Amino acid sequence: MDALNLKGEIILKQGREQSVLRRHPWVFSGAIARYSPGLDDGCWVSVRDYKGNTLGHGHYQKGSITVRILDFNPVPIENLYAKRLQDAWNARLAAGIITEQTNCFRLVHGEGDQLPGLIIDLYDTVAVIQAHSYGMAADKNLLAAAILETIGHKISSIYYKDTLTTEGSYLHGNTTVPLIVSEHGNHFLVDWEHGQKTGFFLDQRENRALLAQFCRGKNVLNTFCYSGGFSVYALKGGAACVHSVDSSNHAIELCVKNVRLNGFDTDLHRCYVSDTFEFLNDPPLDYDVIILDPPAFAKHKDARHQAVRGYQRLNTEAMRSIKPGGIIFTFSCSQVVDRQLFYDTVMSAAIQSGRVVRVLTHLSQPADHPVSAFHPEGAYLKGLVLYIE
Repeated sequence: MDALNLKGEIILKQGREQSVLRRHPWVFSGAIARYSPGLDDGCWVSVRDYKGNTLGHGHYQKGSITVRILDFNPVPIENLYAKRLQDAWNARLAAGIITEQTNCFRLVHGEGDQLPGLIIDLYDTVAVIQAHSYGMAADKNLLAAAILETIGHKISSIYYKDTLTTEGSYLHGNTTVPLIVSEHGNHFLVDWEHGQKTGFFLDQRENRALLAQFCRGKNVLNTFCYSGGFSVYALKGGAACVHSVDSSNHAIELCVKNVRLNGFDTDLHRCYVSDTFEFLNDPPLDYDVIILDPPAFAKHKDARHQAVRGYQRLNTEAMRSIKPGGIIFTFSCSQVVDRQLFYDTVMSAAIQSGRVVRVLTHLSQPADHPVSAFHPEGAYLKGLVLYIE
């Protein structure tokens, strides 16, 4: 742990240690009695109870979540990052994620892999690090070294993409983008340097595969399509036609390339640069299957009410537009809109639409986006498969 360079300590108020003892990784500012002076954002600190007992170690950062705990042991774990990465790799192997048909997946999913503030996605031989905290940003070189120590024989390049400063750089190697990756045997171009997030939305992999089962002979609308993941799966599933909609010209260009990469032409697939709400309000529509996979409508609690209104309006319009006997795949990736609230919002949309709606399946995030039993907030992706009469 010497390499992690502890800079000070945080002392909790009496009675506020219980969540830490339950291994919840966040220490909120209101739980802190005092802390060492002169702490810098991103530095390592010890977390102690009011008696001075060490409860763990983590990254300090000014704000509501003041410490993100990575180690709940009184004595720091040696080579912590290498151990956590090896554990994460073993978990993916156990889940059967890494196959000949799929060479892109999430290696580290923040709190779900005991590394809060960190995302690592693997695209074939390229590891893309994304820091969501100052601590992970400060430790980027330690993280790159840990990747090379644990799975370096599988890695040609390591790219660092910092969400805090939007800067990007190679920490190891250098790979030309875009790169073609495989997911369930489908092929996609990924550009981690200029694309959204780390370049591809890996969390919808299993939901895309499920969608294909509903598409044979159907007219499919994929809204908020980005790079066309759902569109490709729908076409592979035998869709009669697929229309992809996104407000971004760049996203549509990437969608077209991915559709062509998988051997489909414009006879089966058509793209529209359009706002989804406007597109759904421009009848007549003739779709048997509609995918609603919008970006997060709310990233903090203050925006939750407005987000719920957005989800309600979106689902209402889709339900009103779809053909009888149609299928809607609807999602929310807003963490502050929990599963029950999303369900209630969709049911409210069903009432407003005047249609009879059945819930066929509840959807979530895949096994490479695990949720810690001690941190339920990590369950951010929720979805429903709906049958509309």
